[in-house]
Amino acid sequence: MSQNIPKPDRERAKKLRKVIRRHRYLYHVLDRQEISDEALDSLKHELSELERRFPKLITSDSPTQRVGGKPLDKFSKVRHTVRQWSFNDAFSEEEIREFDKRVRRMLLKELGRPSKIEYTCELKIDGFKTILTYKSGVLRVATTRGDGVIGEDVTQNVRTIESIPLRLERDIDVVVEGEIWMGKKAFAQLNKKRKKEGEPQFANPRNVAAGSIRQLDPKVAASRKLDSFIYDLASASVTLPQTQFKELKLLQELGFKVNPHFHLCKNIKEVISFWKSWARKRERQDYWIDGIVVKLNERTMQEKLGYTGKAPRYAIALKFPAEEVTTVVEDIVVQVGRTGALTPVAHLRPVTVAGSTVSRATLHNESEVHRLDVRTGDTVIIRKAGDIIPEVVEVLKDLRTGKEKKFTMPTACPACGGKVKKEVIGGKEGESAAHYCTNKNCFAQELEHIAHFVSKKAMNIDGMGEKVVAQLMNEGLIRDVADIYELKTGDLAALERFGERSAENLVEAIEKSKSVPLAKFLFGLGIRHVGIETAHLIAGNVAHITGGKEVRNVNDMARQFPKVSAQDWASVDGIGTTVAESLVEWFNNKNNTKLLKRLHSLGVTIVIPLKLHATRSKLQGKTFVLTGSLSSLSRDEAGEKIRAFGGKVSSSVSSQTDFVVAGGKPGSKYAQAKKLGVRIVNEQKFLKMLEE
Repeated sequence: MSQNIPKPDRERAKKLRKVIRRHRYLYHVLDRQEISDEALDSLKHELSELERRFPKLITSDSPTQRVGGKPLDKFSKVRHTVRQWSFNDAFSEEEIREFDKRVRRMLLKELGRPSKIEYTCELKIDGFKTILTYKSGVLRVATTRGDGVIGEDVTQNVRTIESIPLRLERDIDVVVEGEIWMGKKAFAQLNKKRKKEGEPQFANPRNVAAGSIRQLDPKVAASRKLDSFIYDLASASVTLPQTQFKELKLLQELGFKVNPHFHLCKNIKEVISFWKSWARKRERQDYWIDGIVVKLNERTMQEKLGYTGKAPRYAIALKFPAEEVTTVVEDIVVQVGRTGALTPVAHLRPVTVAGSTVSRATLHNESEVHRLDVRTGDTVIIRKAGDIIPEVVEVLKDLRTGKEKKFTMPTACPACGGKVKKEVIGGKEGESAAHYCTNKNCFAQELEHIAHFVSKKAMNIDGMGEKVVAQLMNEGLIRDVADIYELKTGDLAALERFGERSAENLVEAIEKSKSVPLAKFLFGLGIRHVGIETAHLIAGNVAHITGGKEVRNVNDMARQFPKVSAQDWASVDGIGTTVAESLVEWFNNKNNTKLLKRLHSLGVTIVIPLKLHATRSKLQGKTFVLTGSLSSLSRDEAGEKIRAFGGKVSSSVSSQTDFVVAGGKPGSKYAQAKKLGVRIVNEQKFLKMLEE
């Protein structure tokens, strides 16, 4: 086949690509159509024939290459160039007003003056997050969110989505974030087809979107009629807009499909009005909406507030009121948690809520059971709090028959038979009572504790779910979390459902988990009241908490943390008295410190954030702007180091900028810094500052 492509054919292919891209954008992004589907198909067919005749005409951004990949054996892992975050949630008018007050307090502290605050509100689409990387305007990589640091490469599947451009309107480098979703009509058609073919139906469009993007064969994703909305410009080779509102406009100009219903609100009252209006009319859209996302409009303010361990401080997801349904309580069963807490759980007649089937709902504690007066056999209203956790909100007592059975908390642990202790929270009998199993060797407690320790958010031991933990405990191979690190392939290979290969894989995963960030390790210990956010707070303030004492490893934790008083723990902003007392109790328990020392001896190491050793860093509290290319590290890596040493990174130069780090070929920021008299340092000087 000749590769000497005649000039007319080359020019024709180029024009066809341009015209097809334009009509794709009109149809899939702007919802407009200037030519018929048949005419567009004819253009695509002509381009396909040209590329068949002259394969060298094929480009990675050609419209014919949307479904060009072969089925994969597995997805490869990709480290994100920009850290991925999730949003904190608000569920009421009171909570969003509290968010506004918190933002104002923090900005007053940062800027030293009251600020005029505006918010950009966007619809929160119930879909599947994706991160897209473009180089010189061409789509190179599409990934899943993963754990926020590492995701999976799903480029082949994402390329099948017509609303996602393979080439941008400008030849720039960008990383964008967005939501992949399936429309309600397409979802209904898919389920209708599956029912006809005798296949199980999907619960909701979000599950379909997530499942489709994680199919190894891109042809499956292509058949699902997926769509997208892009909402965030995470990084770019051009200057980022100074407001969220302008950022969304720029995304549209680049050729992305942006949800058109974003709105600039001048105050929190307008935010609440926007939220309420969309709660009423959300069902009119073809996509599922579960709330709105509220972001500070000004980028400089966003950068001042920064992030917590998992979420931005400048933004929040304001959820719509949860969907409520009625069902029948078939039984009330007590579960034993990792801290020994006994929790009554309502076993329900299965019912669909917000697109998923629910058969259980927590009743929290005895006080809640009494408050609701819920009994076995009752008809109840349940809802998903934040569309996540099912809970009983009301008993329909008018529907009682007289056969309903009252519930009482057991006096003995249902798992081990140990004595149950009742603790009253708040100091008044009946105000809120929690029950705990007093048997420290309770099988159920240790099972939950170990399962928590190995979970993804903690030590992340792949292949060691709760069933495997229970099996290992039943076989007497593990009694506590330290025993995990003494397991050998031979211990596992002979077990039921295990083989040589799966045993090797688990031992390999255990070995891999030995090096872990301090926050994940702290969270994995299962200390009462210490969630992942508190763990990050502790990890970021160890030097402050210990009065400057070194904590380099697990053994140091065992030595230093028992010396920390409740007042010292509580001196960290975000750690309250209850959490502080719990930390004191846990680290002063000799069995716990013995466990830490044993984990250390078995090779478990903690990765300490750099800033733990930098309380007197010259970078502390300084604002940096990076411009130009750095030779020894990427700008993202430089930014991480600045933050680790207590500094801040801004995307624009202002009078509040302390340093501009100028690499090769610096842009307009360099000139702006000179104009404002901001100190400019080269890469060598910057590296020296880090060393100092």
